[in-house]
Amino acid sequence: MSFLSATLSRVKPSPTIAVTNKAQELKAAGKDVIGLGAGEPDFDTPENIKEAAKRAIDEGKTKYTAVDGIAELKQAICAKFKRDNNLDYKPSQVTVGTGGKQVLYNALMATLNPGDEVIIPAPYWVSYPDMVLLAGGEPVIAAASIQTGYKLTADQLEAAITPKTKWLIFNSPSNPTGAGYSHAELKELTDVLMRHPHVWVMTDDMYEHLRYGDFEFCTPAEVEPRLYDRTLTINGVSKAYAMTGWRIGYAAGPENVIGAIRKIQSQSTSNPCSISQWAAVEALNGTQDFIAENNKMFQRRRDMVVDMLNAAEGISCPVPDGAFYVYPSIAGCIGKTSPAGVKIENDEIFATALLEETGVAVVFGAAFGLSPNFRVSYATSDEALKEACTRIQTFCASLT
Repeated sequence: MSFLSATLSRVKPSPTIAVTNKAQELKAAGKDVIGLGAGEPDFDTPENIKEAAKRAIDEGKTKYTAVDGIAELKQAICAKFKRDNNLDYKPSQVTVGTGGKQVLYNALMATLNPGDEVIIPAPYWVSYPDMVLLAGGEPVIAAASIQTGYKLTADQLEAAITPKTKWLIFNSPSNPTGAGYSHAELKELTDVLMRHPHVWVMTDDMYEHLRYGDFEFCTPAEVEPRLYDRTLTINGVSKAYAMTGWRIGYAAGPENVIGAIRKIQSQSTSNPCSISQWAAVEALNGTQDFIAENNKMFQRRRDMVVDMLNAAEGISCPVPDGAFYVYPSIAGCIGKTSPAGVKIENDEIFATALLEETGVAVVFGAAFGLSPNFRVSYATSDEALKEACTRIQTFCASLT
């Protein structure tokens, strides 16, 4: 009998972290590697937020706080939900965790029983299915397609719901595709959910402010107010505020669910970093002007990457609405052979050959539940993106 928990056999390590680590190892060994796997902005945290953290240190705000967040941060979160999403929450309906990932995990641990099903649209963020499995639930994958812009349809959602369904995890704009749901598209999904009152909605709105062109963000409880009492709306400061390492995520929802999440957190990590919490107060309450400026740079990078990848042989790359990812199809490359003699049988082999033969690190599509694809994060410099895409073009042209 293994000393380790049998639960671990149900899950695997994060592929995105694995790709990032592999790229860093190759760089450390002197290889010319361009890493396009990390899901974090390359911008520095804004000065006003850093100054708020310094003040917190100087003022001695370095002690334990309430388990799931200081009152000032919960008030700022309530104000944010009202300002940005027209959602009314009280501080007692808010929880703050060590990143959005912990909030998601806590919520699943607090609500899932063995056999409970969680619908996860694919492509999905790599951690969703494994967190469901760790919590004892069963992920039900509802695969979208490039034909629908990688977005779940109402018919697909309807078909995935069973009497065992407890949650739908909903992410827009999406990691890994950048696809965003319009108000009309989301209304079609919420209409389905209204016919199934036993199904709750767990939103991952982490990329809310990273949107481009005329795409307008909306979240399920905003689109369908009758879902308010069975929606957990999750967000955080990591992406829009370039605060990935500060590790602050938050959620709002029914008080009984928030209380259950608090109980889980009280016996695991306890409070998030006190200094990070005060920085997050400033992020949410302070100036938001830099978001639009950063988005201009992200959109310029997006357009360049999409154009260059669509110019590569065998690749088709849709234009995303938000986040900082593209999710091109490599259907035209499958079955071909690389210059090193590697037969490209699937997207994992493609990504491995691309890294080993060109030094470009991307995450293969199977990690996100939909193949044959790969994910590029364009949250890096224009120069690195241009060089990486040029290498991808050369690699694809060399396939025979």
